[in-house]
Amino acid sequence: MQGVLDTADHLNPRQYYLAVKKLADTLSYGTDRSPFLGSGIEYVQSRPYMPGDPIRSIDWKVTARTGRYYVKEFEAPKRLSCYLLIDTSASMMVGSWKRTKYAVAVHLAGALALACLERVSPVGVLGLGSRDVLIKPSLSRQTVLQWMHMLRTFHYDEPTLLNRRIGDLAPTLTSRALIFVLSDLHDPEGLAALRLLAQQHDVAVIQLRDPAERGIAGAGFLRSREAETGKDFVTQSSKNWSQEQTVGQTLRRSGVDRLLVDIDKPFEAPLRHFLQSRNLLGRAR
Repeated sequence: MQGVLDTADHLNPRQYYLAVKKLADTLSYGTDRSPFLGSGIEYVQSRPYMPGDPIRSIDWKVTARTGRYYVKEFEAPKRLSCYLLIDTSASMMVGSWKRTKYAVAVHLAGALALACLERVSPVGVLGLGSRDVLIKPSLSRQTVLQWMHMLRTFHYDEPTLLNRRIGDLAPTLTSRALIFVLSDLHDPEGLAALRLLAQQHDVAVIQLRDPAERGIAGAGFLRSREAETGKDFVTQSSKNWSQEQTVGQTLRRSGVDRLLVDIDKPFEAPLRHFLQSRNLLGRAR
């Protein structure tokens, strides 16, 4: 069974792009680009000459003043690939709010992608459901627009494969990457996969939460049905808050940055603060 997100946000493709672009501009505002030392176009400093340094890089003014050979160092951009891991499973599609967790996740992913492109960082996408969604990192804005609109169409019956998808992705990453995970973290094995991924890469989790998931705390025992498997189960809602704390503590100990987003509340300011306080977009340069 399929559905289309256009019916949830009532936006045509152009309006949708403008909304995402506006959020991207908000996220990028006030962030600094992070350089590294190498051969580039803007002078940074001079250092003592070492055997093997090119003659053309000698700083003759400092050399004449000190009587020792010095070479110039310049600032050059460092491109860090960014991957957006988007949960496309069934639990992201159902909810009690006018917009689903999945609709918000795709909106945020598009804004993060455009913000990274502004910083000349290639952007790739991986789906965390059963659909085969894998777009390799690219600097093409057209590619970003294509997958943004492709992901607006979704399925209601996908299982969560966060653990498996991360396991497939990790061996293919030949250099350090910035990885954003947009999910409700309903895969019980997902935390272990994120912990391993964070040992080699910069990982940030944006966890989406529906108001119904927050509102059942303290309601006692509940009979529920898992959206992805259709399996009935009984749960104690008083465990909801302690489970949230456990997830946050586990990710924090693993070196994973985490932001909990309640989809019925404004998230632009918290997200901007989250990115800037941890310099996440700065790492993409």
